[in-house]
Amino acid sequence: MKRNSLGWWLAGINVLIVLVVAAGVSWVAIGLLQRLADGQQRVRVQLAAADARADMARLGEDTLSNARILAERPTLRRLLQERDLASLPPVLQRFCQPAGLDACAILEGDAVLAASGGAVPWPEMIPAVREQGERFMFAPAGSANAYLGAAIPLGDADPGARVMVVHVLDDAFAHRLAPQDGVQVRLRNYRNFNSAPTDDFTALHTTALADGRLAVAHLPKLSLYAASNPVFSATGEGIVLIETQLSSAQVDRDVRALRLRLLLLAAVLGAAALVISVLLGRRVTRPTEALTAAAEKLGQGDFASSIPQGGPAEIGKLARTMDDMRRNLVDLTGTLRQREAEAQAVLGGIVEGVYAVDAERRITYMNAQAARLLGVKAPEAIGRFCGDVLKPRCGARGESPCESACPILLARQTGSSTAVEQLVTGAGERRMVITSAQPVENLQVQVIRDETELEAVRRARDTVLANVSHEFRTPLAAQLASIELLRAGLHTRTPQQLEELVLSLERGTLRLTQLIDNLLESVRIESGQLEIRQQSIDLADVIDDAVVTVEALLRQRGQKVERELDENLELNGDAVRLTQVFVNLLANASKFGPQDSTIRIGARRDARTLSAWVEDAGPGLPEGAQENVFERFSRGGVEPAPGGMGLGLSISRSIVERHGGTLTASRTGDGHTRFTVALPLESA
Repeated sequence: MKRNSLGWWLAGINVLIVLVVAAGVSWVAIGLLQRLADGQQRVRVQLAAADARADMARLGEDTLSNARILAERPTLRRLLQERDLASLPPVLQRFCQPAGLDACAILEGDAVLAASGGAVPWPEMIPAVREQGERFMFAPAGSANAYLGAAIPLGDADPGARVMVVHVLDDAFAHRLAPQDGVQVRLRNYRNFNSAPTDDFTALHTTALADGRLAVAHLPKLSLYAASNPVFSATGEGIVLIETQLSSAQVDRDVRALRLRLLLLAAVLGAAALVISVLLGRRVTRPTEALTAAAEKLGQGDFASSIPQGGPAEIGKLARTMDDMRRNLVDLTGTLRQREAEAQAVLGGIVEGVYAVDAERRITYMNAQAARLLGVKAPEAIGRFCGDVLKPRCGARGESPCESACPILLARQTGSSTAVEQLVTGAGERRMVITSAQPVENLQVQVIRDETELEAVRRARDTVLANVSHEFRTPLAAQLASIELLRAGLHTRTPQQLEELVLSLERGTLRLTQLIDNLLESVRIESGQLEIRQQSIDLADVIDDAVVTVEALLRQRGQKVERELDENLELNGDAVRLTQVFVNLLANASKFGPQDSTIRIGARRDARTLSAWVEDAGPGLPEGAQENVFERFSRGGVEPAPGGMGLGLSISRSIVERHGGTLTASRTGDGHTRFTVALPLESA
C-alpha cells in the first residue's frame, strides 16, 4: 500500500478521528465528573454548616426557655427568699443536668450566690447580658471556648438577682449540631481566631467574616472541602466560627482513576485504529466510516445511539469498547441528572423563595415558594425578564428600580447585595427582601422573602407565647396564695375555711394539669405521634370519669350535670383519649355557661353510629364561628374570652377523627351551644 494511497489516507484520518473522539469524550467525562463531585461536596459541606447554625439557634431558644423555667421554680424562689444559699446548688444541679446545660448559676449583682456545673467566668458575662439582653453569647479572650447562655431576672424573689444558664461551645457541643455523614463540625472562638497564627483555614474564615455569611472552599493541600459560618451576637460582635469539613480524598482518587482509564482507552483505540487501517485498507473503510459516524455522535453528546457492530474482529472489538464507554457515559449522565433532580428537590423544599437569572436577567428557574410569593406560575415566568415578573414599584420620580438600584447588577459589581422593595403581587403590594448571590458564570441566584408575612408570623408567635405564659401564671399565683393562707392560718381557720383553700388548690392543680395535657397533646398531634389504643369500652363509664374529673370546677361555679344516656353504649375506642375529649367539652361548657346553670350531656345509639353531646346554658356561639372554634389557639370569638389557650377543642376534634368519627358545634333552638361527638361502632 503506497504511503499516499487511500488506505494510508483513511488510516491516518481514522486514527486521528479515534484519538480526537476519545480525547474529547474523556475530557468531557472527566470535566463532568469533576464538576459533579466538586459541586456535590460543596453543597454537602455548605448544608452541614447551615444546619449546624440552625441547630445552634434552636439550642439558643431552648436555653432561654430553660432559664425562664428555672427562674419560675417555686423551690428556688423560696430558698432565695429564705437566703438558704447552701441548698441552692443541688436544686441547680437537678435542673441543669436533665436539661443538657453545662452550667447554671444565680448571681446577685456581680456576685455568684450559687452555681452548678463546670468552671464558668460568671462575672465576666455580666456586660454581655447588659448589652444583649436575656439571650446572650460571650467569647472570652484567651479561652478555647465561647459560651451560649441566657439570663432571667428573679424579680420579686430577689430584685437584684438573676438566673444564668450556659452551654459551653466546645467539641461536645459541636457534636450536638447534627452534621451529615462524613462531615466534621468544629467551633472556633472568634477572639482566639483573630489572635492565632494563620493556618490553611484562615483565608476561608476571613472571607466568611468579611461577608458576614457562610463561605465554602476546597483545600487541596488538606484534601478537604470546608465551610465557615460566622455567628455574631445581638450587638454584632463575633462569637464563634462554625467550621465544617469533608474529605475530598475519595473524590480525587476516583477522578484520577477515571482519567487514567480514559487515557489508556484512548491509547488503545488509537493503536487499534492504526493497525486495522494499515492492514485492511479499503476493506475496513466502510465499518470505519460507520464507526467514525458513531464516534461523532458521542462527541456531540448523543449517548443514546449504540455503536454499530460488525466488520473485522479488531473493528468489532473497538466498537464494543466504545459501546462500553458510551454506557459508562450514559451512567455518568444519569447520575448527573439524578444530582440535578436532587438539587431541584432541595430548592423546591426551601421555605424561602428562590429564583435564578442569566446574564440578561431572564428567569431560568423558580421554585414553588417564589411563585407563590409573586403570585405567578413558575412555568410562565421562565424566560421572562425578572423585572416584568417581580413588578417593583417605581420611585417618586417614576424611575424603575430595575435600572437605578437593581440588586442583581449591584451583586455583579460588589459581590453581594440585599434590597428591600415594594412588589405588586397577586395579593397586592407587599414588602419583599431580595438577596442576590454572587454570579457563577452566567447564573445568578436570588432569594426572596415576604417581610409582611414574616411579621404576621412573628406577631402570632408572640401572642401565643403571651397566652401560654398568662395561663400558667394565673393558676400558679392562685395556688401560691392558697398555700400562703394555709401556712399562715393552719391552726386558726375553721375546717370549712381550710376545705375551701384545699378546694382552691385542687381546682388550680386541675387547671394546670389540663393546660399541660393540652399542650403535650397539641405537640403530639402536630408531630403525628398521637396514638389511639383500641379496646372494648363503655361510653357511659367514659362520661362518668369525665364528670368526676371536672367536679371541682363545677362545684366552684354551682353547676350541675344532667345525663341522658341510652343503654348499651359499648364501642371500640381509647378510653383515656375519649375521657380527655369529654373533660374538654365539659370544662368548655362550664366556662361559657352561667353560674348555677345545668350542663346537659347525653348519648344514644343507632345501627352504625354512637352519638354523644354536651350542651351548655351559655349565650351560644356567634354566627359563623361553628368551625373557627376548632382552630388551634382560637376561643370562638366570644367577648370577653374566658381563660384557656384555645387548644382543647382542636385536640378533641383530632382525637375523635383518629377514632374515625366527627366533632361538630351547633346552635340550639334556644340559643345555646351544643357539641356533638359521632363515633362509628366499628373500629377506626
